[in-house]
Amino acid sequence: MIERREELQTLHKLLSRYPVVGIIGARQVGKTTLARTYIAKARGPVTYFDLENPEDEARLADPMLALKDLRGLVVIDEIQRQPHLFPILRVLVDRPQIKTRYLVLGSASPALLRQGAETLAGRIIYHELGGFSVEEVGMKNYRRLWLRGGFPRSYLARSLDESDEWRHGFIRTFLERDLPQLGITISSTTLRRFWTMLAHYHGQVWNASEFARSFGVSDTTVRRYLDLLTSALVIRQLQPWHENISKRQVKSPKVYLTDSGLLHTLLNLRTFDDLQGHPKVGASWEGFVLEQLIRRLRVRPEQCFFWATHAGAELDLLVIHGNQRLGFEIKLTTAPRLTPSMRNALEDLKLTRLHVIHSGDHTFALHEKVRAVSFSRLLEDIKPLR
Repeated sequence: MIERREELQTLHKLLSRYPVVGIIGARQVGKTTLARTYIAKARGPVTYFDLENPEDEARLADPMLALKDLRGLVVIDEIQRQPHLFPILRVLVDRPQIKTRYLVLGSASPALLRQGAETLAGRIIYHELGGFSVEEVGMKNYRRLWLRGGFPRSYLARSLDESDEWRHGFIRTFLERDLPQLGITISSTTLRRFWTMLAHYHGQVWNASEFARSFGVSDTTVRRYLDLLTSALVIRQLQPWHENISKRQVKSPKVYLTDSGLLHTLLNLRTFDDLQGHPKVGASWEGFVLEQLIRRLRVRPEQCFFWATHAGAELDLLVIHGNQRLGFEIKLTTAPRLTPSMRNALEDLKLTRLHVIHSGDHTFALHEKVRAVSFSRLLEDIKPLR
């Protein structure tokens, strides 16, 4: 088992500052394991409720009665199964002189857990847990992480066949059981087709009309499909950055599958040779590196954008941090070079600096404000922003 030290430290800091902490993440990403690891080291009383356990569900039949006398740390796993608990938690945390802390784990975004966002405003903070990162598994294992993805059971499987089998099972269970539990009534067959089509558009700008034509439905319907999978934390919508410059800019998001292993399963890519020979290998690399960059920089999703103009200039990732504008280009090449598109991004966006993340072995300057950074040196050359 890989100990997630950075995540444990983050959890400790959040629980020391907020009465309610929500750890959200896709199913099977390791939320329960993280919570139990934290509990094993915690001091004071701990009470654990797993809402997928019928016994724990029965204990919370009268939630106020069950929770009001508890002290120390109270953990509620799979909170999305009983969102009516959020108003109860608001009452409990507002009691004077009582410093019980609540850790809630959920497999959906705060937007989907709307009651939590509304009733616990100012009292809860959410932290999104992703799969294993290259920091956790070690840079020497990055190819395995890229191929298998970061879900613990996929990454740690004893063989590639076992990993592939687990991912197929995850996709089936996710569509047939997990999404309906979130109140999503769209058929699993439709969402499977939609998710597979998204895999083929991984790393591209969202085109609602093209998807709508393929499914014979309206633009708003396919947009709802996209938002549902985004809320279930298996899709990332990278929002466009646009400002008042004399160029027509793209204003639709780019879509990525958040886990490279699931992407490869939906594309029917089992081995590294399959991946390297596939037309989507460059897009797969871009999405994988993008997720690792966001994790490494310790930035929030609302700080991350892409930029593109209709004339062809583009930037894969723009991070806004205070008064800094940091640009990142991601290239599956061993010999990156400065391009006209990069020059346009530097000038139009007034970038503080631009990093070109590539698959070669060396880090070197391309320009006064541009560095080519070897992905193998990502942890040394790219520092967290907080």
